[in-house]
Amino acid sequence: MALWADAISYRAELVNHTESFFDQIRIEEGKRAAILGKAWQKVNEASLNEDVTFYVDIMSYNSTIPCILTDDKGNINIAVNVPPDVNSISNIAELPNKNEYDSIILQYYRNHYNVMYYKESQIYTNLRQVIDNLVEQFFQEVVINTASVPVIVTDASEQKVIASGGFTADFLRNPELVEKEISKMKGQNDPIKVELPEQGACYVFYEESSVLRQLRFFPFFQFFIVFIFAGVAYLLFSYARKSEQNQVWVGMSKETAHQLGTPISSLMAWNELLKEQDVDQSIIAEIDKDVHRLETIAQRFSKIGSVPELKDEDLVTVIAEFVAYLQTRISSQVNIKFNKPEESIILPLNRYLFEWVIENICKNAVDAMNGKGVIIIDIIQELHHVHIDIADTGKGIPARKFKTIFKPGFTSKSRGWGLGLTLAKRIIEEYHKGKLFVKSSVIDHGTTMRITLRKE
Repeated sequence: MALWADAISYRAELVNHTESFFDQIRIEEGKRAAILGKAWQKVNEASLNEDVTFYVDIMSYNSTIPCILTDDKGNINIAVNVPPDVNSISNIAELPNKNEYDSIILQYYRNHYNVMYYKESQIYTNLRQVIDNLVEQFFQEVVINTASVPVIVTDASEQKVIASGGFTADFLRNPELVEKEISKMKGQNDPIKVELPEQGACYVFYEESSVLRQLRFFPFFQFFIVFIFAGVAYLLFSYARKSEQNQVWVGMSKETAHQLGTPISSLMAWNELLKEQDVDQSIIAEIDKDVHRLETIAQRFSKIGSVPELKDEDLVTVIAEFVAYLQTRISSQVNIKFNKPEESIILPLNRYLFEWVIENICKNAVDAMNGKGVIIIDIIQELHHVHIDIADTGKGIPARKFKTIFKPGFTSKSRGWGLGLTLAKRIIEEYHKGKLFVKSSVIDHGTTMRITLRKE
Protein backbone atom coordinates (compact mmCIF):
# COMPACT_ATOMS: atom_id res chain seq x y z
CA MET A 1 0.00 0.00 0.00
CA ALA A 2 2.84 2.41 0.87
CA LEU A 3 4.67 1.64 -2.37
CA TRP A 4 1.48 2.16 -4.35
CA ALA A 5 0.85 5.54 -2.66
CA ASP A 6 4.44 6.64 -3.33
CA ALA A 7 4.10 5.58 -6.97
CA ILE A 8 0.96 7.73 -7.31
CA SER A 9 2.75 10.79 -5.93
CA TYR A 10 5.77 10.16 -8.16
CA ARG A 11 3.59 9.73 -11.25
CA ALA A 12 1.80 13.00 -10.50
CA GLU A 13 5.16 14.78 -10.24
CA LEU A 14 6.16 13.39 -13.65
CA VAL A 15 2.92 14.66 -15.19
CA ASN A 16 3.52 18.11 -13.66
CA HIS A 17 7.13 18.22 -14.89
CA THR A 18 5.93 17.27 -18.37
CA GLU A 19 3.29 19.99 -18.24
CA SER A 20 5.91 22.53 -17.15
CA PHE A 21 8.12 21.49 -20.05
CA PHE A 22 5.23 21.78 -22.50
CA ASP A 23 4.40 25.23 -21.14
CA GLN A 24 7.91 26.37 -22.01
CA ILE A 25 7.47 24.96 -25.50
CA ARG A 26 4.12 26.77 -25.78
CA ILE A 27 5.74 30.07 -24.82
CA GLU A 28 8.49 29.58 -27.39
CA GLU A 29 5.96 28.57 -30.05
CA GLY A 30 3.93 31.69 -29.21
CA LYS A 31 7.03 33.84 -29.69
CA ARG A 32 7.69 32.23 -33.07
CA ALA A 33 4.13 32.83 -34.15
CA ALA A 34 4.35 36.44 -33.01
CA ILE A 35 7.63 36.91 -34.90
CA LEU A 36 6.05 35.45 -38.04
CA GLY A 37 3.11 37.84 -37.70
CA LYS A 38 5.46 40.82 -37.32
CA ALA A 39 7.44 39.65 -40.34
CA TRP A 40 4.27 39.66 -42.46
CA GLN A 41 3.36 43.09 -41.14
CA LYS A 42 6.86 44.48 -41.77
CA VAL A 43 6.90 43.24 -45.35
CA ASN A 44 3.48 44.79 -45.91
CA GLU A 45 4.55 48.17 -44.48
CA ALA A 46 8.08 48.33 -45.97
CA SER A 47 8.95 50.96 -48.62
CA LEU A 48 10.07 49.99 -52.11
CA ASN A 49 13.74 50.72 -51.46
CA GLU A 50 13.83 48.87 -48.06
CA ASP A 51 15.58 45.48 -47.82
CA VAL A 52 13.07 42.94 -46.47
CA THR A 53 15.00 39.79 -47.32
CA PHE A 54 15.30 38.82 -43.64
CA TYR A 55 11.57 39.03 -43.11
CA VAL A 56 10.84 37.15 -46.31
CA ASP A 57 13.17 34.39 -45.14
CA ILE A 58 11.23 34.13 -41.89
CA MET A 59 8.01 33.80 -43.86
CA SER A 60 9.37 31.30 -46.36
CA TYR A 61 11.07 29.10 -43.78
CA ASN A 62 7.88 28.65 -41.81
CA SER A 63 6.91 24.98 -42.00
CA THR A 64 5.05 24.53 -38.74
CA ILE A 65 3.05 27.63 -37.81
CA PRO A 66 -0.51 27.52 -39.28
CA CYS A 67 -1.22 30.67 -41.37
CA ILE A 68 -4.40 31.67 -43.18
CA LEU A 69 -4.54 34.73 -45.52
CA THR A 70 -7.95 36.18 -46.34
CA ASP A 71 -9.24 39.22 -48.17
CA ASP A 72 -11.26 41.93 -46.52
CA LYS A 73 -14.42 39.83 -46.95
CA GLY A 74 -12.96 36.81 -45.18
CA ASN A 75 -12.44 34.71 -48.26
CA ILE A 76 -9.44 32.49 -47.85
CA ASN A 77 -6.72 33.12 -50.40
CA ILE A 78 -4.07 30.81 -49.04
CA ALA A 79 -3.55 28.52 -46.04
CA VAL A 80 -0.36 26.77 -45.02
CA ASN A 81 0.47 24.28 -42.24
CA VAL A 82 -3.20 23.71 -41.46
CA PRO A 83 -5.11 20.46 -41.08
CA PRO A 84 -6.83 19.00 -44.17
CA ASP A 85 -10.30 19.99 -42.92
CA VAL A 86 -9.23 23.68 -42.89
CA ASN A 87 -7.99 23.46 -46.48
CA SER A 88 -11.46 22.45 -47.55
CA ILE A 89 -13.19 25.65 -46.36
CA SER A 90 -13.42 28.86 -48.43
CA ASN A 91 -14.28 31.54 -45.85
CA ILE A 92 -12.77 32.21 -42.46
CA ALA A 93 -16.25 32.28 -40.94
CA GLU A 94 -16.42 28.53 -41.48
CA LEU A 95 -13.37 27.97 -39.32
CA PRO A 96 -14.63 25.97 -36.25
CA ASN A 97 -11.96 27.21 -33.82
CA LYS A 98 -11.38 30.73 -35.07
CA ASN A 99 -10.85 32.08 -31.54
CA GLU A 100 -7.61 30.08 -31.29
CA TYR A 101 -6.02 32.25 -33.99
CA ASP A 102 -4.38 35.66 -33.64
CA SER A 103 -4.73 38.06 -36.60
CA ILE A 104 -3.07 41.10 -38.19
CA ILE A 105 -4.47 43.41 -40.88
CA LEU A 106 -2.32 43.87 -43.97
CA GLN A 107 -3.50 47.01 -45.86
CA TYR A 108 -2.28 47.12 -49.48
CA TYR A 109 -4.40 49.69 -51.33
CA ARG A 110 -6.62 52.42 -49.95
CA ASN A 111 -9.51 50.62 -48.25
CA HIS A 112 -8.45 47.21 -49.44
CA TYR A 113 -6.69 44.93 -47.03
CA ASN A 114 -5.88 41.35 -46.24
CA VAL A 115 -6.09 39.60 -42.87
CA MET A 116 -3.42 37.21 -41.69
CA TYR A 117 -4.56 34.54 -39.15
CA TYR A 118 -1.93 32.51 -37.27
CA LYS A 119 -1.45 30.47 -34.07
CA GLU A 120 0.99 28.12 -32.35
CA SER A 121 2.47 25.40 -34.51
CA GLN A 122 0.90 21.99 -35.03
CA ILE A 123 3.79 20.54 -33.05
CA TYR A 124 2.55 22.27 -29.92
CA THR A 125 -1.00 21.10 -30.65
CA ASN A 126 0.23 17.53 -30.80
CA LEU A 127 2.19 18.03 -27.59
CA ARG A 128 -0.95 19.43 -25.96
CA GLN A 129 -2.73 16.23 -26.89
CA VAL A 130 0.12 14.26 -25.36
CA ILE A 131 -0.19 16.04 -22.02
CA ASP A 132 -3.96 15.49 -22.04
CA ASN A 133 -3.35 11.80 -22.68
CA LEU A 134 -0.86 11.73 -19.79
CA VAL A 135 -3.44 13.16 -17.41
CA GLU A 136 -6.06 10.70 -18.61
CA GLN A 137 -3.58 7.84 -18.33
CA PHE A 138 -2.72 8.98 -14.81
CA PHE A 139 -6.35 8.65 -13.75
CA GLN A 140 -6.63 5.25 -15.41
CA GLU A 141 -3.52 3.95 -13.67
CA VAL A 142 -4.78 5.23 -10.33
CA VAL A 143 -8.28 3.75 -10.51
CA ILE A 144 -7.37 0.58 -12.44
CA ASN A 145 -4.43 -0.56 -10.35
CA THR A 146 -2.83 -3.98 -10.14
CA ALA A 147 -3.08 -3.89 -6.34
CA SER A 148 -6.92 -3.84 -6.58
CA VAL A 149 -6.98 -0.86 -4.23
CA PRO A 150 -10.42 0.88 -4.08
CA VAL A 151 -9.79 4.53 -5.11
CA ILE A 152 -11.79 7.75 -5.32
CA VAL A 153 -10.21 10.88 -6.89
CA THR A 154 -11.86 14.21 -6.04
CA ASP A 155 -11.23 17.86 -6.74
CA ALA A 156 -9.89 20.30 -4.16
CA SER A 157 -13.28 20.48 -2.41
CA GLU A 158 -13.16 16.72 -1.70
CA GLN A 159 -16.76 16.57 -2.91
CA LYS A 160 -16.73 16.23 -6.70
CA VAL A 161 -15.61 12.79 -7.89
CA ILE A 162 -13.25 13.03 -10.87
CA ALA A 163 -12.43 9.34 -11.17
CA SER A 164 -12.93 6.15 -9.18
CA GLY A 165 -12.01 2.50 -9.21
CA GLY A 166 -13.42 -0.53 -7.45
CA PHE A 167 -16.97 0.84 -7.14
CA THR A 168 -20.14 0.21 -9.12
CA ALA A 169 -21.97 2.87 -11.10
CA ASP A 170 -25.00 2.63 -8.79
CA PHE A 171 -22.76 3.32 -5.82
CA LEU A 172 -21.25 6.42 -7.43
CA ARG A 173 -24.71 7.79 -8.24
CA ASN A 174 -25.54 7.89 -4.52
CA PRO A 175 -23.91 11.02 -3.01
CA GLU A 176 -24.53 9.90 0.57
CA LEU A 177 -22.76 6.58 0.05
CA VAL A 178 -19.87 8.31 -1.72
CA GLU A 179 -19.49 10.87 1.07
CA LYS A 180 -19.58 8.11 3.69
CA GLU A 181 -16.99 6.07 1.78
CA ILE A 182 -14.68 9.10 1.42
CA SER A 183 -14.95 9.75 5.15
CA LYS A 184 -14.14 6.10 5.84
CA MET A 185 -11.11 6.17 3.51
CA LYS A 186 -9.91 9.41 5.08
CA GLY A 187 -10.03 7.75 8.50
CA GLN A 188 -7.92 4.81 7.30
CA ASN A 189 -5.28 6.64 5.23
CA ASP A 190 -4.31 10.25 4.65
CA PRO A 191 -5.40 11.24 1.12
CA ILE A 192 -2.69 11.84 -1.48
CA LYS A 193 -2.68 15.44 -2.70
CA VAL A 194 -1.60 15.88 -6.32
CA GLU A 195 -1.43 18.87 -8.68
CA LEU A 196 -2.57 18.06 -12.22
CA PRO A 197 -2.71 20.18 -15.41
CA GLU A 198 -6.11 21.83 -15.94
CA GLN A 199 -7.35 20.08 -12.77
CA GLY A 200 -5.43 21.88 -10.08
CA ALA A 201 -5.28 20.30 -6.65
CA CYS A 202 -6.80 16.80 -6.49
CA TYR A 203 -7.09 14.29 -3.67
CA VAL A 204 -6.67 10.53 -4.05
CA PHE A 205 -8.60 8.64 -1.36
CA TYR A 206 -7.89 4.93 -0.97
CA GLU A 207 -8.35 1.98 1.37
CA GLU A 208 -7.04 -1.54 1.76
CA SER A 209 -7.96 -4.00 -0.94
CA SER A 210 -10.07 -7.05 -0.18
CA VAL A 211 -7.03 -9.23 -0.89
CA LEU A 212 -4.98 -7.38 1.74
CA ARG A 213 -7.80 -7.67 4.27
CA GLN A 214 -7.96 -11.39 3.63
CA LEU A 215 -4.19 -11.70 3.96
CA ARG A 216 -4.42 -10.20 7.45
CA PHE A 217 -6.33 -13.30 8.55
CA PHE A 218 -4.00 -15.71 6.76
CA PRO A 219 -1.60 -16.14 9.75
CA PHE A 220 -4.56 -16.92 12.00
CA PHE A 221 -5.77 -19.44 9.42
CA GLN A 222 -2.30 -21.02 9.39
CA PHE A 223 -2.25 -21.18 13.18
CA PHE A 224 -5.70 -22.75 13.09
CA ILE A 225 -4.52 -25.44 10.64
CA VAL A 226 -1.43 -26.08 12.77
CA PHE A 227 -3.64 -26.26 15.86
CA ILE A 228 -5.91 -28.81 14.12
CA PHE A 229 -2.94 -30.96 13.12
CA ALA A 230 -1.48 -30.70 16.63
CA GLY A 231 -4.88 -31.58 18.11
CA VAL A 232 -5.32 -34.56 15.81
CA ALA A 233 -1.78 -35.74 16.59
CA TYR A 234 -2.44 -35.36 20.31
CA LEU A 235 -5.71 -37.26 20.07
CA LEU A 236 -4.07 -40.06 18.08
CA PHE A 237 -1.23 -40.23 20.60
CA SER A 238 -3.69 -40.23 23.51
CA TYR A 239 -5.77 -42.91 21.82
CA ALA A 240 -2.70 -45.05 21.21
CA ARG A 241 -1.54 -44.55 24.78
CA LYS A 242 -4.97 -45.33 26.15
CA SER A 243 -5.23 -48.42 23.95
CA GLU A 244 -1.87 -49.57 25.23
CA GLN A 245 -2.98 -49.02 28.82
CA ASN A 246 -6.21 -50.87 28.14
CA GLN A 247 -4.31 -53.80 26.72
CA VAL A 248 -2.11 -53.89 29.82
CA TRP A 249 -5.13 -53.75 32.13
CA VAL A 250 -7.04 -56.35 30.16
CA GLY A 251 -4.03 -58.67 30.05
CA MET A 252 -3.35 -58.23 33.73
CA SER A 253 -7.02 -58.72 34.64
CA LYS A 254 -7.41 -61.89 32.60
CA GLU A 255 -4.15 -63.25 33.94
CA THR A 256 -5.35 -62.49 37.48
CA ALA A 257 -8.65 -64.28 36.80
CA HIS A 258 -6.74 -67.24 35.38
CA GLN A 259 -4.41 -67.40 38.37
CA LEU A 260 -7.34 -67.20 40.81
CA GLY A 261 -9.22 -69.99 39.03
CA THR A 262 -7.08 -72.90 40.25
CA PRO A 263 -6.93 -72.05 43.98
CA ILE A 264 -10.64 -71.22 44.01
CA SER A 265 -11.47 -74.62 42.57
CA SER A 266 -9.21 -76.22 45.15
CA LEU A 267 -10.84 -74.25 47.99
CA MET A 268 -14.28 -75.32 46.82
CA ALA A 269 -13.18 -78.97 46.90
CA TRP A 270 -11.64 -78.62 50.37
CA ASN A 271 -14.81 -76.94 51.62
CA GLU A 272 -16.88 -79.89 50.41
CA LEU A 273 -14.59 -82.21 52.37
CA LEU A 274 -15.00 -80.07 55.48
CA LYS A 275 -18.73 -80.39 55.21
CA GLU A 276 -18.36 -84.16 55.63
CA GLN A 277 -16.28 -83.65 58.75
CA ASP A 278 -17.51 -82.70 62.18
CA VAL A 279 -16.89 -78.95 61.67
CA ASP A 280 -18.94 -76.01 62.89
CA GLN A 281 -21.45 -75.29 60.13
CA SER A 282 -21.23 -71.54 60.70
CA ILE A 283 -17.53 -71.68 59.80
CA ILE A 284 -18.33 -73.67 56.68
CA ALA A 285 -21.02 -71.10 55.76
CA GLU A 286 -18.52 -68.22 56.08
CA ILE A 287 -15.99 -70.14 54.02
CA ASP A 288 -18.70 -70.64 51.41
CA LYS A 289 -19.33 -66.91 51.33
CA ASP A 290 -15.63 -66.11 50.91
CA VAL A 291 -15.15 -68.75 48.23
CA HIS A 292 -18.19 -67.37 46.45
CA ARG A 293 -16.69 -63.93 46.88
CA LEU A 294 -13.41 -65.04 45.35
CA GLU A 295 -15.31 -66.58 42.48
CA THR A 296 -17.12 -63.30 41.97
CA ILE A 297 -13.81 -61.42 41.95
CA ALA A 298 -12.40 -63.82 39.37
CA GLN A 299 -15.44 -63.27 37.18
CA ARG A 300 -14.99 -59.50 37.47
CA PHE A 301 -11.41 -59.67 36.28
CA SER A 302 -12.31 -62.05 33.48
CA LYS A 303 -14.91 -59.60 32.12
CA ILE A 304 -12.45 -56.69 31.84
CA GLY A 305 -11.69 -56.08 28.16
CA SER A 306 -14.78 -57.81 26.83
CA VAL A 307 -18.26 -56.44 26.30
CA PRO A 308 -20.17 -57.34 29.48
CA GLU A 309 -23.67 -58.68 29.35
CA LEU A 310 -26.19 -56.27 30.90
CA LYS A 311 -29.35 -57.66 32.46
CA ASP A 312 -32.34 -55.93 33.97
CA GLU A 313 -31.64 -55.82 37.68
CA ASP A 314 -33.30 -54.14 40.65
CA LEU A 315 -30.76 -51.44 41.55
CA VAL A 316 -32.13 -51.18 45.09
CA THR A 317 -31.79 -54.91 45.73
CA VAL A 318 -28.28 -55.09 44.24
CA ILE A 319 -27.00 -52.27 46.46
CA ALA A 320 -28.84 -53.53 49.57
CA GLU A 321 -27.46 -57.08 49.26
CA PHE A 322 -23.95 -55.86 48.60
CA VAL A 323 -24.04 -53.42 51.53
CA ALA A 324 -25.15 -56.25 53.81
CA TYR A 325 -22.21 -58.36 52.63
CA LEU A 326 -19.68 -55.52 52.82
CA GLN A 327 -20.74 -54.34 56.28
CA THR A 328 -19.47 -57.55 57.87
CA ARG A 329 -16.09 -57.33 56.15
CA ILE A 330 -15.03 -53.80 57.01
CA SER A 331 -14.14 -52.10 60.27
CA SER A 332 -16.82 -52.37 62.91
CA GLN A 333 -16.36 -48.64 63.54
CA VAL A 334 -17.62 -47.82 60.05
CA ASN A 335 -21.37 -47.77 59.60
CA ILE A 336 -22.90 -47.98 56.12
CA LYS A 337 -26.33 -46.32 55.91
CA PHE A 338 -28.36 -47.08 52.81
CA ASN A 339 -31.44 -44.88 52.47
CA LYS A 340 -33.38 -47.52 50.62
CA PRO A 341 -36.24 -46.34 48.37
CA GLU A 342 -39.57 -48.08 48.76
CA GLU A 343 -40.07 -48.84 45.06
CA SER A 344 -37.86 -50.96 42.86
CA ILE A 345 -35.62 -49.37 40.19
CA ILE A 346 -35.02 -51.68 37.25
CA LEU A 347 -31.92 -50.87 35.17
CA PRO A 348 -29.67 -52.82 32.77
CA LEU A 349 -26.65 -53.76 34.89
CA ASN A 350 -23.81 -56.19 35.01
CA ARG A 351 -24.15 -57.09 38.66
CA TYR A 352 -20.60 -58.36 39.18
CA LEU A 353 -18.97 -55.23 37.74
CA PHE A 354 -21.41 -52.77 39.32
CA GLU A 355 -20.85 -54.30 42.77
CA TRP A 356 -17.12 -53.87 42.13
CA VAL A 357 -17.64 -50.13 41.59
CA ILE A 358 -19.59 -49.80 44.86
CA GLU A 359 -16.93 -51.82 46.66
CA ASN A 360 -14.05 -49.66 45.35
CA ILE A 361 -15.79 -46.43 46.33
CA CYS A 362 -16.76 -47.72 49.77
CA LYS A 363 -13.30 -49.13 50.51
CA ASN A 364 -11.71 -45.81 49.49
CA ALA A 365 -14.15 -44.08 51.84
CA VAL A 366 -13.15 -46.43 54.68
CA ASP A 367 -9.47 -45.63 54.05
CA ALA A 368 -10.24 -41.87 53.93
CA MET A 369 -11.95 -42.15 57.35
CA ASN A 370 -9.07 -44.21 58.81
CA GLY A 371 -11.52 -47.04 59.60
CA LYS A 372 -13.92 -44.89 61.63
CA GLY A 373 -16.97 -42.98 60.39
CA VAL A 374 -20.20 -43.18 58.41
CA ILE A 375 -20.90 -43.97 54.74
CA ILE A 376 -24.28 -42.81 53.47
CA ILE A 377 -25.75 -44.13 50.21
CA ASP A 378 -28.69 -42.28 48.62
CA ILE A 379 -30.59 -42.90 45.40
CA ILE A 380 -32.12 -39.89 43.60
CA GLN A 381 -34.47 -40.49 40.70
CA GLU A 382 -35.09 -38.08 37.83
CA LEU A 383 -37.08 -38.38 34.63
CA HIS A 384 -34.31 -39.91 32.54
CA HIS A 385 -31.53 -40.55 35.07
CA VAL A 386 -30.83 -42.25 38.41
CA HIS A 387 -28.13 -40.83 40.71
CA ILE A 388 -26.37 -42.90 43.39
CA ASP A 389 -24.59 -40.65 45.90
CA ILE A 390 -22.01 -42.25 48.20
CA ALA A 391 -20.91 -39.85 50.95
CA ASP A 392 -18.31 -40.38 53.66
CA THR A 393 -17.03 -38.42 56.66
CA GLY A 394 -13.36 -38.72 55.71
CA LYS A 395 -10.54 -36.26 55.15
CA GLY A 396 -11.84 -34.98 51.81
CA ILE A 397 -10.24 -34.39 48.39
CA PRO A 398 -8.71 -31.07 47.18
CA ALA A 399 -10.67 -29.58 44.28
CA ARG A 400 -7.61 -29.68 42.02
CA LYS A 401 -7.55 -33.48 42.32
CA PHE A 402 -11.19 -34.13 41.41
CA LYS A 403 -10.13 -35.48 38.01
CA THR A 404 -6.66 -36.67 38.95
CA ILE A 405 -7.95 -39.41 41.28
CA PHE A 406 -9.40 -41.27 38.26
CA LYS A 407 -6.09 -41.41 36.40
CA PRO A 408 -4.18 -44.72 36.35
CA GLY A 409 -1.48 -44.95 38.98
CA PHE A 410 -2.82 -42.18 41.23
CA THR A 411 -3.10 -43.32 44.84
CA SER A 412 -2.79 -41.83 48.32
CA LYS A 413 -1.88 -45.22 49.82
CA SER A 414 1.72 -46.29 50.32
CA ARG A 415 1.00 -49.76 48.90
CA GLY A 416 -1.78 -48.94 46.42
CA TRP A 417 -1.71 -49.51 42.67
CA GLY A 418 -4.00 -46.61 41.79
CA LEU A 419 -6.30 -48.68 39.56
CA GLY A 420 -9.47 -49.00 41.64
CA LEU A 421 -11.20 -45.72 40.68
CA THR A 422 -9.80 -45.93 37.16
CA LEU A 423 -11.49 -49.29 36.60
CA ALA A 424 -14.64 -48.10 38.39
CA LYS A 425 -14.92 -45.09 36.06
CA ARG A 426 -14.35 -47.31 33.03
CA ILE A 427 -17.02 -49.77 34.18
CA ILE A 428 -19.62 -47.01 34.68
CA GLU A 429 -18.84 -44.86 31.63
CA GLU A 430 -17.85 -47.42 28.99
CA TYR A 431 -19.92 -50.44 29.99
CA HIS A 432 -22.98 -48.84 31.56
CA LYS A 433 -22.90 -45.54 29.56
CA GLY A 434 -23.13 -43.50 32.76
CA LYS A 435 -20.93 -41.09 34.67
CA LEU A 436 -18.77 -41.31 37.79
CA PHE A 437 -17.38 -38.12 39.32
CA VAL A 438 -16.75 -36.24 42.54
CA LYS A 439 -19.95 -34.40 43.35
CA SER A 440 -18.51 -32.46 46.28
CA SER A 441 -15.73 -32.60 48.82
CA VAL A 442 -14.78 -30.56 51.88
CA ILE A 443 -11.40 -31.01 53.50
CA ASP A 444 -11.70 -32.77 56.89
CA HIS A 445 -15.47 -33.10 56.45
CA GLY A 446 -15.91 -35.72 53.75
CA THR A 447 -16.50 -36.49 50.09
CA THR A 448 -19.56 -37.35 48.01
CA MET A 449 -19.08 -39.49 44.91
CA ARG A 450 -21.91 -39.62 42.36
CA ILE A 451 -22.81 -42.39 39.92
CA THR A 452 -25.27 -41.36 37.20
CA LEU A 453 -27.06 -44.02 35.14
CA ARG A 454 -29.52 -43.54 32.32
CA LYS A 455 -32.96 -45.05 32.45
CA GLU A 456 -33.95 -47.09 29.41
